[in-house]
Amino acid sequence: MPSNYIDYQDYTSTIDADYVQPDTAGFHLMIENGRAAFFDTGTSLSLPNAKAVLKEKGLSNDDVQYVVPTHVHLDHAGGAGAMMRAFPRAQMIVHPKGARHMIDPTKLWRSTVAVYGEKRANQLYGEIVPVAKDRVIVAEDDTEIDFQGRKLLFIDTPGHARHHFCVIDRERRAVFAGDMLGISYRIFDNGLRPFVFPSTTPVQFEPEAFHDSLNRIADFDLTYGYLAHFGRIELSECIFESLHEHTDRFVDIAMQIENEPNRESVLIDKLAKYLFKQVKTHGSPLADDKIRMCLAMDAKLNAQGINVWLDQRNQY
Repeated sequence: MPSNYIDYQDYTSTIDADYVQPDTAGFHLMIENGRAAFFDTGTSLSLPNAKAVLKEKGLSNDDVQYVVPTHVHLDHAGGAGAMMRAFPRAQMIVHPKGARHMIDPTKLWRSTVAVYGEKRANQLYGEIVPVAKDRVIVAEDDTEIDFQGRKLLFIDTPGHARHHFCVIDRERRAVFAGDMLGISYRIFDNGLRPFVFPSTTPVQFEPEAFHDSLNRIADFDLTYGYLAHFGRIELSECIFESLHEHTDRFVDIAMQIENEPNRESVLIDKLAKYLFKQVKTHGSPLADDKIRMCLAMDAKLNAQGINVWLDQRNQY
């Protein structure tokens, strides 16, 4: 089947996951010495794209050495088990707090069905396949793994989720960031720098940890960030400043309407308006209606995650 992917000069590609709509969610393929590693996986419905790109690169299913979900949210790890089944020589590298969910995804699937209903969950994610325990490598904080001479450092980065790590490729000054460097759709690019905003989706958004993790990534002085949503961006001090600023503003907006009777719906509306204004200020070339449409899903998901954080915060 035809595949939709972007090649970069460092033997790394971003592959579209075909999740919801094009150029919204993706995963990354790294090739070194004829072996392959995937960072994030998309859903199990993304597997044909992964296999097609491997074939186009002249690699076989047996050439995949590692499958690396940055965290176990299903748009990042829903296809992990399917990949492991398709790539028999691969090992999975996963965060300590996510490993059990990859070995037995029953709880993940049950939670997903509770949110979407079984029919819609199947449409979005397909089959969630368990991974054999003996094929799982748990990467504790500061674990370094050699991928065909390419040293990869795994750092614990909570804030978006407690089961989230980022992978630092020091030689190429890059990070596979999952959701920790936020969301940056190429459709919003203005020709100067990307527009980025945080991903605060349910259910483990924690502002202080988010800021700490951003600072830890920034300390590596990297050039590129590989984002699941979407593709590669050039990193700069402005990128990190924007993510800190937007995170603080999200929290401020939430605190202002904390006691509203319809808090979540009010928060969705306010975040959508805030993000729309920021995209316009950034100088997006898109028409207003298109901007609003592109932001609608993320405004809703971010509001839901912040709403959960407010509830948990009030429990203590």
